[in-house]
Amino acid sequence: MYLVKTPHFIQNLFPNYTWRIPTPEKELYLTFDDGPIPAVTPWVLEQLEAFQAKATFFCVGDNIRKHPGVFEQVVEKGHAVGNHTFNHLNGWQTDNIAYFHNVRHCANLAHSVLFRPPYGRLKPKQAQFLQRHYRIVMWDVLSGDFDPRLSEEQCLANVVDNAENGSIIVFHDSLKAEDKLRYVLPRVLKHFADKGYTFGKLNEQELAANQVRASA
Repeated sequence: MYLVKTPHFIQNLFPNYTWRIPTPEKELYLTFDDGPIPAVTPWVLEQLEAFQAKATFFCVGDNIRKHPGVFEQVVEKGHAVGNHTFNHLNGWQTDNIAYFHNVRHCANLAHSVLFRPPYGRLKPKQAQFLQRHYRIVMWDVLSGDFDPRLSEEQCLANVVDNAENGSIIVFHDSLKAEDKLRYVLPRVLKHFADKGYTFGKLNEQELAANQVRASA
């Protein structure tokens, strides 16, 4: 089970995580987890470029290792990148020290302090340690593109019905999500562009400032 729209009370329980970007502007933050892979990521980049959109890619370190050229395409196109562990580890099921080493291994390839835990799952001790070194980014809206039970139309509605100014939205540039992503992403970009929205990438410095304000 998962929540498409992260309730405000959950966001308030974990103020040191970034859930959305507070802004009055009509701007959304698209994020893509689990890549980069040759079969999907270059297509995502083409869709974004067609709408002059920027995004943030939370990369699995082993995929960066296997597909360095695709990773370089993401960077060269001006998008932000983040760390999604080296082996897509579930923090709840992983020893803390092993988890920290896995995160660091990915960080050495991604060269980013942005971090999103796979499945959004971190033990309290893991979170306490990691937030000293990384900006932990969660989400405001989950598209559900990974869910085989959802239709393409439901996946699109998840985003269209729940995104608002400053929302951080999760998609996946993965084989598992490919079919739904190819349906949903162009329609999301067009729907919100027609409403006057722009699409931005997450900025490490801005997230650091937001985290300081949240901790105050």
